[in-house]
Order: sequence, then C-alpha cells, then structure tokens
Amino acid sequence: MNEAELSPSHTDPTRDRINPVVFYSSAVAIVLFAIWTMFFTEPSLTVINTVLGWISNTFGWFYFLAVLVYLLFVIVIATTRYGKIRLGPDHSKPEFNVVTWAAMLFSAGIGIDLLFFCIAEPITQYLEPPVGVGGTAQAARHAMELTFLHWGLSGWGVYTLVGMSLAYFSFRQGLPLSIRSSLYPIFGKAIYGPIGHTVDTAAVLGTVFGIATSLGIGIIQLNFGLNYIFGVPESTLTQSVLVVLIVVFSAISAATGVERGIRRLSEFNMLLAVLLLLFVLFAGKTTFLLNALVMNIGDYFSNFISLSFDTYAYDQPTDWLNAWTVFFWAWWIAWGPFVGLFLARISRGRTIREFVIGTLLLPLAFMMAWMSIMGNSAIDMVMNGAVEFGAQAVSNPGSSIYLFLQSLPWAGLTTAVATILAIVFFVTSGDSGSLVLSNFTSILKDANSDAPVWMRILWAAIIGVLTLALLIAGGLSALQGTVVIMGLPFSIVLLFMMVGLFKALHVEGVMADSYQKSLSGQLSGRATLEHAHMNWSQRLSRAMSFPSLSQIRRYLKETCRPAMEEIQKALGEKGVPVEIIEGEAGNEHLILNVNLGSEMDFTYQIWPVRSSMPSFAVRTSSSSAHYYRLEVHLRQGSLGYDLMGYSKRQLIEDILDHYEHHMQFLHLQREKGSLADGSSEPGTASAT
Repeated sequence: MNEAELSPSHTDPTRDRINPVVFYSSAVAIVLFAIWTMFFTEPSLTVINTVLGWISNTFGWFYFLAVLVYLLFVIVIATTRYGKIRLGPDHSKPEFNVVTWAAMLFSAGIGIDLLFFCIAEPITQYLEPPVGVGGTAQAARHAMELTFLHWGLSGWGVYTLVGMSLAYFSFRQGLPLSIRSSLYPIFGKAIYGPIGHTVDTAAVLGTVFGIATSLGIGIIQLNFGLNYIFGVPESTLTQSVLVVLIVVFSAISAATGVERGIRRLSEFNMLLAVLLLLFVLFAGKTTFLLNALVMNIGDYFSNFISLSFDTYAYDQPTDWLNAWTVFFWAWWIAWGPFVGLFLARISRGRTIREFVIGTLLLPLAFMMAWMSIMGNSAIDMVMNGAVEFGAQAVSNPGSSIYLFLQSLPWAGLTTAVATILAIVFFVTSGDSGSLVLSNFTSILKDANSDAPVWMRILWAAIIGVLTLALLIAGGLSALQGTVVIMGLPFSIVLLFMMVGLFKALHVEGVMADSYQKSLSGQLSGRATLEHAHMNWSQRLSRAMSFPSLSQIRRYLKETCRPAMEEIQKALGEKGVPVEIIEGEAGNEHLILNVNLGSEMDFTYQIWPVRSSMPSFAVRTSSSSAHYYRLEVHLRQGSLGYDLMGYSKRQLIEDILDHYEHHMQFLHLQREKGSLADGSSEPGTASAT
C-alpha cells in the first residue's frame, strides 16, 4: 500500500476500511501459530522454551532498564511545560468523568489478572523467594515489595507512554490512531510505507499474545472455580467451552461500543471489586491489614530504585526471573499497544499532566490496597498454620482465590462474587482487546470512530483461538513464554515512540515561543486598529451582543468571507496558493488554508460555538435560551475569543496577526532544526 492510500488526507472520508497489509499479515501469522501449537504441541513447546531461555539470558537486563526508562520519561514530560498541552484541540473537554475513566482504564489495564495473582504471588514470593529463606517475617515483607513492584508504577508507565503518544498524535496532530503515527517526527511520511506496516503489525501481534495470555490465565482460574463450586471437571474440553462463551460475550460487548457496553461493565466490575476488598478488610484482621498496608507502601517507595535495578547478577535465579519479573515486564510491554490505544480512546481532552497523573496514580492506589489486603490476609493464614493452603496456592495458582475465600465468612457468596468478577473481567479484556485490534488494522475516517462491528467480532474469535491453542500447548508456561518473546520487539518500538513524542512536543514548544516573540507586534497593531475603527460605545455594544444562528450565518457571508477573499487575492498575487473552505448549511464554518509548500501550512478557521444565554441578557419572551459565538481555531484548537462584530478590516488584521506568528514559528523551527525530515506538517487537528 502506498502513502496515498493510507494518509488521512487521501482516505475516502465516507467509509472505514481495513488496512490489508497489517490485517492479513498479522491474522495469517496468528492463525498459523495457533495451528502449529495445537497440532504440533511438543515441538512447539520445545521451541518456545528454547527461545525464551535465550531472550531471558541475553536481554533480561534490557527489560529491567527499558521499563524504568519509560516510566521516568512520562514523569519528566508531565512535570515540564509540555504537561499543560491538551490531548486534543485546546478547546476539547474530557468525554468521561474521573470515576468512569478510572474504572475503564483499570478494567482494561489489569482485569482478571488481579484475581489470579493477588493470592498466588504474595504466597509464592513468601514461601519460595528468589533469594534468602522463605517462611519468615522478612520474607513476608519482601514478598509484598516484589508484588508491588510487578503491579505498580513500572508497568503503568508503559501504558502511559503508549496512550499519551497515541492520543497526542491522533487527537492533536490529526494522524491515524495507530502506533505508526508516533514515529512521524522520526521517519516523516515513510510511516505510511513498510516501516509503518511493520510497526503496526508488531503492535498487533504483541497485543494478541498479551491478551491471550491474560485470558488463558483467567480460563485456568475460572475452570477451577466452576469445579470448586459446581463440580465442573477441569479439562481441555471445559476450557474450550469457556473460551467460546467468553468470545461470544466479548463480541457482543465490543459491538455495543465504548460508551455503552465497555463503560457499563467496567463500572459494574469496579464496584464489585471494591465491595469484595472491603469485605476481606473488615471480615479479617482489620488493624493488622491496615498496618501492613502502610508498611508495604513505605517499603515499596523507599526501595523502588533498588528493586527496579535488581537483576540478581551474582547469583541469578533464572527460572524465577523468567516466571516473574522478566515475564511481567514483557507482559506489560506486550499489553502496551492494547491498553495504550484504549486509554487514548477514552482520554481525549485531558492535559498530558492530568493523563500521566491519572494513569499512574489511580490504578496504583487501588492496586496497593487490593494486593496488600488480599496478600497479607493470605500470608497471615500461612504463618498461622494453613500450610496446605500455601502449598496449593503455589502449585495451583488458579485455585488460590477460591481457597482463600473459603476461610472467610459467607464463603458461598464471596466465591460467587469472585466468579462473576472473573467473568466480567474476561469480557472487558476481550471486548476492549477486539475493539483495539480492529482499530489497529483499519483505516478510519475519524480517530474518534471505531472499526466496523464485524471486524471486532472477528478479532474476538481470533483471540479465542489463540488462547485455546496456547492452553493446549502447555498451559501457563506456554502462555508466559510466548509473552516474553513477543514483548521484545515492541520494547524497541517504545524507545522510538519516546523519541518521536519528544521531538513533536519540542516543535510545539517552539510554536509557543514564536507566539510570545510575535505578540508585541500583534498587540500594538490591534490597539491602533481599535482606536481608529471602534470607539468605546461600539466595543460595549459588541460585548453585550448575543447573536442568533441566522445572524452568525449572515456575518460569515457578508464579513468573514470577503475578508478571507482579500487575503486570498493579496497572497495569490505573490504566488502563494490560498484555499477558502466553506461549510454547508447545518455545519457552518470558514477555513482559510495557505499552502506553504514543504513548510507547515497556515490554517485559520472560524467556527460557530453554541453557548447558553447569560441571565443578565435582555430577552423577549420569544428569545432563545442560547446564542452563538464565532471562535478562531488554529491547528491546536480554539483560541477562545469571539470574532462576532469585528469589521472586515479588523478581521483581516486578526488573520495577519496569526499569519505573522506562523511565520515566526517556521523561522524558529528552521533555526533549531526540530523536525528530522523538514517536511510538511503531520496533520490538522479537527476543529470540532
């Protein structure tokens, strides 16, 4: 596929369609892998384990270092002036409130895995630590440190990096909502060719295997729960039936979209998880659990740096690293495209600083409470004689949550709640995954839209087939090994994403600097203009005017259009192409676009904005409850001021102010050499 077929400016605006290179290459690779693992189980498992061993021995250090670098990068960006930049036009607002947003990012980002590991990991790290003697008070304390490390800031730093990059380039720069867009500042328009296809395919493969691992782990746990509660046998047949059921429910939820299916399920599951957590806290040793929570938080933050760099180089527990830290870092990375795109999809309108703080701290707060209360409750049981329970949690992790709840009051109710949680977490992971994969393998007319329903259903089925294939191949070990392998290539892509995002933010900083440098000339010109053409009574009259839509339409036609035409004529005489775009009835707006060749085009837009009528406005009984403002929109969104009532000459001066600002920006950009290829702009953010 060539550039013209994929670039947003050349895409058919009337329909969404698949990206054939990414879709077919990734789908074929996944299906072939699934067939290989199902029909050649022993040889496939041998190959997986061999490659896993090589990657762990050769690149284990790289996983440790990379995950910490990702985290530090997003924190630094959020604390600089770039943190104020909005993920979308400057006038955009968040689509979801904080509670709904937190529920969706939590359900998509962690989900079923918290149920599987909240008991199994603390107990395993307590009884079989990587170094030292297990079963001691010190081992218990270190077990929670390791658990917090694996589920804390480091992993969410991966999600934050991908989500922030995708949201910025898509919603603010107007590029497709795909991984390739984040590499535009490095490779320029080459992202629409083989480089972009390769990157997006790697993202799809990593996402599919990461989701399949999560669902496979959940299937193992759910199968045990059904056996424990209802006597359903633990077998491949049962797991196959569960996979089919989960795929069906995930497809149904994905088909309803983010606003209905995924949102409501996420909110429901978040509420259910909080209720279960509070029950365990108050049904158990409440004071001990609160003391342990405070201590665990202190240990985690005090030792975060040493834990993050501890590769156990002098006496390396290779099997432990492959099963835990290296596996978790690769797993977070493999899930990065999936959760990152989903976070971007639900975060339009938030600032970078809000996004980073929210995606790092909101899940971290719940994770620390969940893991500490659940994990310390289980460790306390083992320390007080529940030896058989501890051994079972280590040997059969899927059973741990059910065996743990059996020791508390109302065991029948709580195990049923845990099963419902598992099922709904299944569905939210599956539906979010199929939605994201569909968007990754499509060319969408609008970054705010989603791929067709049939494609979401197809990807839900593909995820199910791969999950079943890996379960047949070797259960948990095959799932973990495959994720470590698939996480490596995408970990390299993430480094390129960091560079691309930094370069793009630097360009935006140059643009802000150019505005400051050209501001004094604009203000002096505006002051002279107002003194000559608008006395104080006229200005007051304009300030107290609340025009209707019909008045706005007339003003656009009689004043704004002629002003733009004069600019068009003047620049045209100097050999500069200028295009005026006028919206149709019902979507009234005007756009003046100056084509500057290889430099970034200048775009000046005027859009009506419907606003509530102020209470002090003088209105008749027939007056509307709303009036309209005419706001100026540049590339970064609305500038927030109202043009209505400007004379034609004032409007021309306003356009020239911003044109001079744009020239200053291009000058600074050339001086600083900000863009790698010096080519035209990546895209134009939507003004609506």
